[in-house]
Amino acid sequence: MAAPVKSPSFDPTDPLGLDDLLDPEDLAVRDTVRSWAADRVLPHVAEWYEQGELPGIRELARELGAIGALGMSLDGYGCAGATAVQYGLACMELEAADSGIRSLVSVQGSLAMYAVHRFGSEEQKRTWLPRMASGEVIGCFGLTEPDHGSDPASMRTYARRDGGDWVLTGRKMWITNGSVAGVAVVWARTEEGIRGFVVPTDTAGFSAPEIKHKWSLRASVTSELVLDDVRLPADAVLPEVKGLQGPLSCLSHARYGIVWGSMGAARACFEAAVEYAKTREQFGKPIGGFQLTQAKLADMAVELHKGILLAHHLGRRMDAGRLRPEQISFGKLNNVREAIEICRTARTILGANGISLEYPVMRHATNLESVLTYEGTVEMHQLVLGKALTGLDAFR
Repeated sequence: MAAPVKSPSFDPTDPLGLDDLLDPEDLAVRDTVRSWAADRVLPHVAEWYEQGELPGIRELARELGAIGALGMSLDGYGCAGATAVQYGLACMELEAADSGIRSLVSVQGSLAMYAVHRFGSEEQKRTWLPRMASGEVIGCFGLTEPDHGSDPASMRTYARRDGGDWVLTGRKMWITNGSVAGVAVVWARTEEGIRGFVVPTDTAGFSAPEIKHKWSLRASVTSELVLDDVRLPADAVLPEVKGLQGPLSCLSHARYGIVWGSMGAARACFEAAVEYAKTREQFGKPIGGFQLTQAKLADMAVELHKGILLAHHLGRRMDAGRLRPEQISFGKLNNVREAIEICRTARTILGANGISLEYPVMRHATNLESVLTYEGTVEMHQLVLGKALTGLDAFR
């Protein structure tokens, strides 16, 4: 008779044993990004957030390029060619440090680089992708406009032909990396439909004033893009796509990273709450010994690790080429919404200390309010799922 298999001990940091789903290469990617974030972001991010700036962003970008985090799920042109799960794990570790850092990487890789990689010409790919993968050039993605966020089909930015050139006119708003970017992927209406353009930011007529006075994503560069008769050569257009399917496919890739990233922010708040509950004493004992606090921690752990499991499942589907946009909406809707609730519950456990930048909770909570809105609001993702479930279109 075979000896009974000894049950593994319970790991409070991995209560479902989800690390068993990861292979050594997955773990190596996760640990590399976690170590970089612990060394380069966590010691400084509270100060950056308080000051409302991200100093040294170009140096940070080069360091992220050196560890293969920029465009990491793309193949060739200096990109790491990582799996979707590995990219997700990187997003989770970056956002556990701060949503602004994950946004830097997400916009660079999943929006700007992805657009060039998927829809660009060979010359565009060779010109931009190696330098973007190394962090030498930072990119941004111009889709959202001052009056058109959830309805990009109504964008006003327009590109007209003038001889052999294109001339772009318009404005884009809430653009991550805008004022530090060396290249912008800008979407505009044309006579032949919506097209994407690769715009070097030193082109005459292009400017990117930084947006100030934010109370969320403060450790992130956010800008307006102003295109005042920006003249581009004919080969600046992305040749392989016309219509909204271009920018929307980029957004799907970025939303996938948010599914993982939001769980990183939630995890940081959960871990802060657990540690605080074990050390903060009231009525003669640690508050973690009271039933109501334990109930909060249990509920937080359940939603956190369910969310990570959902992210992992979507990642495996993406690696298998079977992930649908509706499923990404499912993940983004659930995980960001639950992450905010985890942060808010963590704040109640920390009491007044929960609003202090000595702890990460309020910083993550305010950041997630932006994450809840960008890359598709709650309402948009609800309607995407509603249409998929009923077959009825409620958008119009």
